[in-house]
Amino acid sequence: MLVGIMSDTHDCLPMIEKAIDKLNTSNVKLVLHAGDYCAPFTALRFKRLNSRFIGVLGNCDGERDLLKKRYSESDKEIRGRFAEAVVGKLKIALLHGEDEELLKSLIRSRGYQAVVHGHTHKSRIYRKDNTIVIDPGEVCRYLSGRATIAILDTSTKKARIINLK
Repeated sequence: MLVGIMSDTHDCLPMIEKAIDKLNTSNVKLVLHAGDYCAPFTALRFKRLNSRFIGVLGNCDGERDLLKKRYSESDKEIRGRFAEAVVGKLKIALLHGEDEELLKSLIRSRGYQAVVHGHTHKSRIYRKDNTIVIDPGEVCRYLSGRATIAILDTSTKKARIINLK
């Protein structure tokens, strides 16, 4: 199964639309969002997403209750600061990642086959023991100048970074 991964959209509507277009054409069955949507109005753009959606809150998200409500009205789920997703036999931890000690602890715990986070605005995929760690970078392209997402193939446990043009 293909899982789309995104983070740090920061109200950038044109890039959110490009990310959704890419995820829809990539036939992902689930999208994980590692936080920093920023404002609730972004939920309207995610209505076009054809797959299941699980997100967490980031450190820049305002109006958190309204953000959760607006996304739920679009059939998208924002769980809070942390989410656990089980996809087939793959157990995935999802968090924003600003709490570096917590992030490192989750990676070292060996309790998850994948740890997904954002916050750094830098795309990176690496392995720590049997855990794949995925930071998809930023959709907004505000800090790095690059708009990126990731796609994880749960059957091979391999992920790749995709540049959005």
